[in-house]
Amino acid sequence: MIAIAWRRAKVILLISLLMCVVFLCNLLLDGLLNQYGVRPRQTDSLGYIYTMPFLHGSLSHLLNNLAGFLIFGWLCVLRPIGLFYLASFVIISLGGFFVWMFGRDAIHIGASGWIFGLWSLNIAFAWFDRKLLNIVIAVGVMFLYGGMIYGVLPQGGNVSFESHLAGFFAGIVAAWVCSTRLGVRISRSKK
Repeated sequence: MIAIAWRRAKVILLISLLMCVVFLCNLLLDGLLNQYGVRPRQTDSLGYIYTMPFLHGSLSHLLNNLAGFLIFGWLCVLRPIGLFYLASFVIISLGGFFVWMFGRDAIHIGASGWIFGLWSLNIAFAWFDRKLLNIVIAVGVMFLYGGMIYGVLPQGGNVSFESHLAGFFAGIVAAWVCSTRLGVRISRSKK
């Protein structure tokens, strides 16, 4: 049991390490990699939906996103690891597409959409899959991190509330997808 828990936690740690390595490379390249963020409605940036979560504009941006990712990612992998993979794919794809379709005319970077998606997934999953673990996680997340809901509102400056809002809705969709028969089958088969 401990080996399974460690293997699942390693996934979150490795992704976090990858975010740090990309940040350091981007720092050394004077922000050159930021061009691989999402530029709404520009077809050549549609594929950057999958690079956007790994790019961060500053150390504080990275650290804030790492904190959220470590917490909500870890809560997600308390369930079968396949759920994390499927949910992350849905959140990044759907959330990124919404940002591409409806975002402000700017380069959108950062993992905050993914984090807001994992946050809402950990809450919504209790509704779609009413197991005790899911309910306990949802109550804990709402109690400790319920204030995150204000992050989906326009904040001004360089904060992409569009990513937060899109990730939030994508997380709910991911909870529904992961709770369907297909999602449960995938999550059970990839322990």
